[in-house]
Amino acid sequence: MAQDTYHIPALLGESLDALDIRPDGIYVDATLGGGGHSHAIADRLSGSGHLYSIDRDSDAIAHAFEHPNFTAVHGDFRYLTNYLRYYGHTGQVDGILADLGVSSHHFDDASRGFSFRADAPLDMRMNQSGAMTAAELLATETEERLAMLFKVYGEFRQARRLAAAIVKARANGGVRTTGELAAIAEPMLNPARAKKELAQIFQALRIEVNGEMLALEAFLHQAAAELRPGGRLAIITYHSLEDRMVKNFMRSGRIDGDAEKDLFGRSNAPLKPLGKAITPTAAEIERNPRARSAKLRVAEKIGN
Repeated sequence: MAQDTYHIPALLGESLDALDIRPDGIYVDATLGGGGHSHAIADRLSGSGHLYSIDRDSDAIAHAFEHPNFTAVHGDFRYLTNYLRYYGHTGQVDGILADLGVSSHHFDDASRGFSFRADAPLDMRMNQSGAMTAAELLATETEERLAMLFKVYGEFRQARRLAAAIVKARANGGVRTTGELAAIAEPMLNPARAKKELAQIFQALRIEVNGEMLALEAFLHQAAAELRPGGRLAIITYHSLEDRMVKNFMRSGRIDGDAEKDLFGRSNAPLKPLGKAITPTAAEIERNPRARSAKLRVAEKIGN
């Protein structure tokens, strides 16, 4: 069947191998995006096998392909358990995949406000019916809170200086477009790594606008609960914050990495990591530069 893909999937072959797909299994792609991973998974299913792919972006749902073993779900992966309960597969999932990267479509569609490459309204909402845009966030948050966001979520060294400049700009109409934000940040950027630092600033805003870290934490706990014993969890991360969270959870069952143990000193972690993080080959990075920072981590549900 023809695939309408507007995103190049990262670590595609490695993700399929990680899931160890059974034709009659039940699978979840928690981040449908452009459909690259989902289409490849669905093509390996037959009979009673089925894939449920989730995305909160209506564009992703509108571009979803058709396949007899596939269902697109418009929603947020933080409510994974609710969707599986609705479709009657609670605790029965054979594999769950999540690619935490932003779709190429979002970066390339200037009107969405995810990129500094073109001047556009500062929106950044994955779900465009969401409550607050990035511009509204910059217009209402305190200077202290903005500095924290840029430091923690963007790892930007001039976070306090940038936050102060944004608050000062409110007197002149605020920061409403990607170009205005880039112009305010420009004096604080290291010329040798200006694009990287701008990307860090935009990343911080995107994470906060979409509640990405809280959503990821909720998703991880539900994913572990919904896998059957022996089921696989495969997650592709793109920055250190989410990668650390995923690594800690796969190892300990906790976001902070501090494993709980029973009376006999045995870990209560629901998963066991399978190998080390998998990164793209040089050939893949050449084909798809946006995959450069991708890391795939895989874990298996421990049997009862």
